[in-house]
Amino acid sequence: MTNRDESLERLPVPLDRDEFMRTLIRELSGTLQDVVGLDEAKGFVSVVGLLIGKQIDSLYRQALAKGSLSREQVADVLVDLKRRIEGDFYIIEQNEERIVLGNRACPFGDKVKDRPALCMMTSNVFGSITAENLGYAKVQLDETIATGAPGCRIVVHLKPTAEAEQVEGRVYYKTLSQD
Repeated sequence: MTNRDESLERLPVPLDRDEFMRTLIRELSGTLQDVVGLDEAKGFVSVVGLLIGKQIDSLYRQALAKGSLSREQVADVLVDLKRRIEGDFYIIEQNEERIVLGNRACPFGDKVKDRPALCMMTSNVFGSITAENLGYAKVQLDETIATGAPGCRIVVHLKPTAEAEQVEGRVYYKTLSQD
């Protein structure tokens, strides 16, 4: 039998599962950025983001009992999913060509600073959900907390317009179903 020091439990050590997981993800993304470079690190995080985006899209479609979501529902889902993971996203504007979102708090908290590869989670989750429901998305990360901005500004282009073609971002398309 081990005698453990129960006074350790009362120490003001800022460590819990959430803090540990965010630190783990920060260090993993930082190691990727340092070892393989920022572009490759973004690629690795993108793969994970696509998989998570498809799972989240499926969860919302099932909960809403919808085969696909409208533009307004997609915008609301993007805000709601970030709220659930402690982001603070909000809709700045939306129309037939784009959804513009702002954000005051990153789900990764302060662990996102200097880790722009982690922004690929947002890009890929937003892009995959939007494309799966509306057919196309180009996600433009205008401003991000990761790069030192006080908040984020994300533009999700819904059509391959001249404006969308001119901006830097990642393009997503609806995947072919296996039905």
